[in-house]
Amino acid sequence: MIDLIPTLRDKTATLVVGGALLTAAASQVRIPLGFTPVPINLATFAAVLVGGALGTRRAAASMGLYLALGIIGLPFFTNASGGWDHFTGATGGYLVGYLVMAVMVGLAAEHGRDRRAVPFIAAVVLANAVLYVLGAAWLSHVVGVPFAGSGTTGWSLGVRPFLAGDLVKMIAAGLLFPTVWRFVKK
Repeated sequence: MIDLIPTLRDKTATLVVGGALLTAAASQVRIPLGFTPVPINLATFAAVLVGGALGTRRAAASMGLYLALGIIGLPFFTNASGGWDHFTGATGGYLVGYLVMAVMVGLAAEHGRDRRAVPFIAAVVLANAVLYVLGAAWLSHVVGVPFAGSGTTGWSLGVRPFLAGDLVKMIAAGLLFPTVWRFVKK
């Protein structure tokens, strides 16, 4: 059989680019909410998949590439947008959070937590919590509202509306990897 990607370096490059493209594609699956500048999208799910599948270093490279290509203006961010203004806009903290999330999940996978559902779901939930803090903190700064408290806050605009959907994504991702490992073992 012909080896289509012959060297480890070429395989790594292919995986890194593939993860960036997956995240860019997942970013386009979005549902805008009228009361917040943060849409529902699948980029968090992609960040978990990239981290779990590629491990810490390749996930960092992949998400870094995703961010770099979006920052220079390629339509990688939600709504086929890109550029510095979008990166530093209301959702910039979430964009950086994708990189952190992928690295955290990659680290968990490298330590074997992706072999069993409960430890992997816990790792994904922790990574998502960090994403929320980064995203809501930056959103609070850009929009000019407090992070938490009563009334309009970073929490009410950038976390609360997403909890139920993200819980479903986190559990799905947390179950996906252990299921795949069971098939791989067979």
